[in-house]
Amino acid sequence: MSDAVPEPGAQEAGAEAQPEYDPAAPAPLHVPRTPTGNAEVDARLARLADADHLATDGHVEVYEDVHRGLRDALTALDARPGPPAPPA
Repeated sequence: MSDAVPEPGAQEAGAEAQPEYDPAAPAPLHVPRTPTGNAEVDARLARLADADHLATDGHVEVYEDVHRGLRDALTALDARPGPPAPPA
């Protein structure tokens, strides 16, 4: 057992060397995105990468924008005219 007293500032120097963990700091998720072949949908999915550079409270805006764009793309599919109806 030692009665040595650590020098003042010795512990503080070690604490400065380690960066603080910030759970709200931006961190890339590295989620793979597979191209769909539809340029409009692929552009919306690529927008998800923007969330990698934002704090978690900024993700909602990106997700809502992507959701809105994908919903609009699906709605546009319903609006396209299909083949003519068979005669009655």
